[in-house]
Amino acid sequence: MNAQSNQIQYTPEKNKQIALARLDLIHKWLEFRKKSTNKLQSDYDFVKLHNTSNAHLYKILGKISRGSLHRWLSMLNGTEDYTKLLPQYKYSSVNDYRTILNDEEIKIFMGLLLHPNRLCIGKAIALTKYKLKEQGQSFIPADITFRRYAKWFKDNNYDKWVLARDGEKALSDKVEPYIKRDASLLDVGDILVADGHKLAFKVINPFTGKPCRATLVGFWDWKSTALVGYEIMLEENTQCIASALRNAIINLDMIPKIVYQDNGRAFRAKYFTDDKGFTELGFQGLYSKLGIETVFARPYNARAKVIEQFFKEFQEGFEKLMPSYVGSSIINKPAYMKRNENFHKNLHKDFVPTFEETIKMIDMWLSFKNSQLCPNAPDKTIAEVLSERKRRSIDINILDDLMLATEVKTIQRNGIRFLNCDYFDERLYGLRGKVLVKYNLFDLTSVKIFTPKGEYLCTAERVTETHPMAKILGTVEDLEDYKQKIQKQQKLRRKTINSVKKLLTNDEMKFLECHSEFISESVLQEPLNQVQDIKFKPHSNSLQTLFKNNSEKYEYLIKNDPNNPWISEFKKTKEYELLYA
Repeated sequence: MNAQSNQIQYTPEKNKQIALARLDLIHKWLEFRKKSTNKLQSDYDFVKLHNTSNAHLYKILGKISRGSLHRWLSMLNGTEDYTKLLPQYKYSSVNDYRTILNDEEIKIFMGLLLHPNRLCIGKAIALTKYKLKEQGQSFIPADITFRRYAKWFKDNNYDKWVLARDGEKALSDKVEPYIKRDASLLDVGDILVADGHKLAFKVINPFTGKPCRATLVGFWDWKSTALVGYEIMLEENTQCIASALRNAIINLDMIPKIVYQDNGRAFRAKYFTDDKGFTELGFQGLYSKLGIETVFARPYNARAKVIEQFFKEFQEGFEKLMPSYVGSSIINKPAYMKRNENFHKNLHKDFVPTFEETIKMIDMWLSFKNSQLCPNAPDKTIAEVLSERKRRSIDINILDDLMLATEVKTIQRNGIRFLNCDYFDERLYGLRGKVLVKYNLFDLTSVKIFTPKGEYLCTAERVTETHPMAKILGTVEDLEDYKQKIQKQQKLRRKTINSVKKLLTNDEMKFLECHSEFISESVLQEPLNQVQDIKFKPHSNSLQTLFKNNSEKYEYLIKNDPNNPWISEFKKTKEYELLYA
């Protein structure tokens, strides 16, 4: 038995219908002939009735002839096997295609069509025909012949088509089968999926005050499909990722077991994975210290990024509703940003939210999103699945030390100046120099202050402004706020005065006090005429401070020091002429 006998013969469904229709038509024809004595005339009558009718068999077989009926009857050879009436022409299969194109024409055409520059079919046909003419070929196939072959090749060799034209990533994303993962086997907090998303709308940069497109780094719970923690910063860096993880741990009130992350440069940084790099910086590794296992997705593997579906919903349901929406690319930017769209520019409202406003609006949208049904638990909402987690008591101070963003600032009179606000604490009073400020953009009511060596100094509260006339025009709260601030000033003032008094009560200051008292007593005991012999220096600042005006000074010097050169100078002034002339 050869290999061909083991293969299953492929019969198209259309050909099977034609063979069955031919058999039914033969039966009708034989019955029609029995009713007539003139068989030849009955054959012509039957063919005429079939070709002029609109019956079911005519729609399948079309017009027939008397010879076709006798040929089909002969092919049956007294049997009822409809397969003998199948059309006797070859059909193109998956591995073979009937075409008039020869091997040389197919080689030239497919060499152009499978080029990685992805030429269109029309351009590949034109170049193929031109090359065949250059080679002196007289017969050139029609364009439709090339197009049919290209369509057959693409339908039956789609993997080769995609790999040759688009590359391995496209082959992995479009052709290769994927693995379905059962998320219902997980618990809330088992796996957090992290990734960054460039916002498609502008926000106000808190450091420069100018609009910009920020980055949202989110931690998405695989079980509940809820965004449990995120951070908005100007670029996707290690600090942004750490702050987002901090918010996720605080919101969950538990530390996740596994963090499934993107393979991006920021996520692969030594800040998270390399203990050696962390040791050089004085740390032991962020994830390892928290007891979190890190798993990185394969590079250029879009199927592994299960959080991407959430970001698509976020863009469609939230970002496109923002007035400052600018689109994620040039293709989908709104009409008001396009050239010569004056109508849409006039309708557009130039409202750009701040970071605080953006966070509030995102939290409102997340509340709506969490009210939807959870795909991993169809009978519950996302919020209900999220509420079933096992909470733990997390020490936020540990998270703050590890994950808060850090800035270097200088202590001023009102404490620390940060993001156009003053942050003050009593422990900053009297200090000058550089300090480290750790902050979280989700809560700017206070910041943590550390010394340059990393020692905790204090938690500075944001300084609020006071009513200009709290006692008369302000409310009770304004007056109380004013009194507390005045009391705080007085307290700090007394603290400084008492400290200086303690410094001045040492033995050396006592010696100076005694020595000054001895000098003053000896001067008082000298006769008055010795004091009058003191010569005054001209324009002495110390002497001028004893008199209210020049006239008092003049009268004093006339009595006590008539030879003083100041008197002669004063007599030359207009003031002397008006008073004494």
